[in-house]
Amino acid sequence: MCRNIRTLSNFEPPATRDEVHGAALQYVRKISGAATPSQANAEVFARAVEAVELATRELVESLVTTAPPKNREVEAAKAKERSIARFGRA
Repeated sequence: MCRNIRTLSNFEPPATRDEVHGAALQYVRKISGAATPSQANAEVFARAVEAVELATRELVESLVTTAPPKNREVEAAKAKERSIARFGRA
């Protein structure tokens, strides 16, 4: 359920709004136990996603590191290699 929650800090280019929103949405889904909220809970669900998104953006923008920025393509290739090593070829 948490596929979109990935490390968002220290990437070049920085995390996009869509990436931050996706992570916030997955977090709220996980915590609430609902992939889609009922009509009665839709407003509070949307407010929670917005609050988590704002907090995430503030955190990612405020973090300080001396490590060089990571490259998305290189990190994706490493993840693919780890997946193949763990699960074998599909």
